[in-house]
Amino acid sequence: MAGRLDAKVALITGTGGGQGRAAAELFCDEGARVVGCDLNADENARTVELVTARGGEMTAMAPVDLGDSPQARRWVAEAAAVHGRIDVLFNNAAAPRFAPIADLSDEDWHFTIRNELDLIFYVTQAAWPYLTAKGGAILNTASVQGLVGIASNGGLAHAATKAGVIGMTRQIAAEGAPHGVRANSISPGTVATPATARLSADKDLLASILAPLLVKRLGQPADIAALAVYLASDESSYITGANFTIDGGLTAT
Repeated sequence: MAGRLDAKVALITGTGGGQGRAAAELFCDEGARVVGCDLNADENARTVELVTARGGEMTAMAPVDLGDSPQARRWVAEAAAVHGRIDVLFNNAAAPRFAPIADLSDEDWHFTIRNELDLIFYVTQAAWPYLTAKGGAILNTASVQGLVGIASNGGLAHAATKAGVIGMTRQIAAEGAPHGVRANSISPGTVATPATARLSADKDLLASILAPLLVKRLGQPADIAALAVYLASDESSYITGANFTIDGGLTAT
């Protein structure tokens, strides 16, 4: 039985853990051939092991710093060369820094811009000739903080970049449409990943995060991966320029 992504070549960034690892596993389960990358070579290699154990096909490259334009563009060229084309690009990787407005340093502001916005531009522009050649799908990871303010987490830079990702995605969709390229963004709420592990360890903090949710749990990487599979597949062929919140109902209240 063919998978939902059967034979599609999917480039996924940030495959060393969390949402990227879950996406690599599920994309491969659905028949995709995945090429991933991460800064963490050991964890990226672990993802390949997990995918291979499930019968999937994945190539991974690390360390790759996607916030550095030459590295990002070189990775895309090398990734495209593995299978000779790109059908899906999932810009998942990100690295924000948080601080209240009064305390946010120039360094942390620019670090977040570099590692949440610049890297999507570099990778997408490098992949553009491959995607426009035969059409394809671009997925960008945004955040609910690109839609709503959250006073407690000092996320000014993160909010700016993720609102930017949503805007970029709409523009990419508009420019890609004549070439058969669809682009959509995914805006998760708080997801249980290694980067958010401290939240679960702090019971009071966790309770405050869960309080406004309609679904009283943190999101799981598999939740995001399932939506990404749908948006990467031909099942979503009439969807482009859209932003999908997956946040346990946070933005519904």
